[in-house]
Amino acid sequence: MRFHTLILSGISLLTFVGCSTIDTTGISPASSKVPRGMEASSIIVTEYADLQCPACKAAHTMLNKRLYSQYGNRVRFDFKQYPLRALHRYAFTAAQASECAADQGKFWEYIDYAYEHQEELKDNPHEKWASALNLNGDLFHRCLASGIKEDAVLADVKQGEALEVNGTPTYFVNGTLVKTNSLEEITKLIETAKKMSDAAPL
Repeated sequence: MRFHTLILSGISLLTFVGCSTIDTTGISPASSKVPRGMEASSIIVTEYADLQCPACKAAHTMLNKRLYSQYGNRVRFDFKQYPLRALHRYAFTAAQASECAADQGKFWEYIDYAYEHQEELKDNPHEKWASALNLNGDLFHRCLASGIKEDAVLADVKQGEALEVNGTPTYFVNGTLVKTNSLEEITKLIETAKKMSDAAPL
């Protein structure tokens, strides 16, 4: 066990030394991602998702886009990173890449593109995707290669773990867990939250 620990420590040290040579000028370790929809809304739909997860791709296409269309002017949609690294080996890097895109104001464009081209993840396509989205290539490369967004991704994961998220996608509406991931249940919870909001005194 001690021998394995030394090996892992050595790898970590080598990784750290390599990353330390990358210029991170103009790059923040904090997440820059913004919500979709009405940012100031009191009705918040939060999704914990994994960009390599086939179920997340399906939900994004068949569920999320319908919600954005129906409630985009009334509801805030928050995306939380929840890469299932034990199942999806490319998900953690993809999550970081989306955070790097957020620094350039294109978080949601990156999410949309990543799901649309999900089958390319095995080819480490992130710089190609960044180019397709007209991101600053140098800034994006340095952001992703430095690993500076790791802690931002892990902060989302920690929040999800505290909420006992154990799969993706997982949705909450104003903190209430959506149990079936169905459009009907999410819509019902949103409509209930709307009624409560409309009834609240000004």
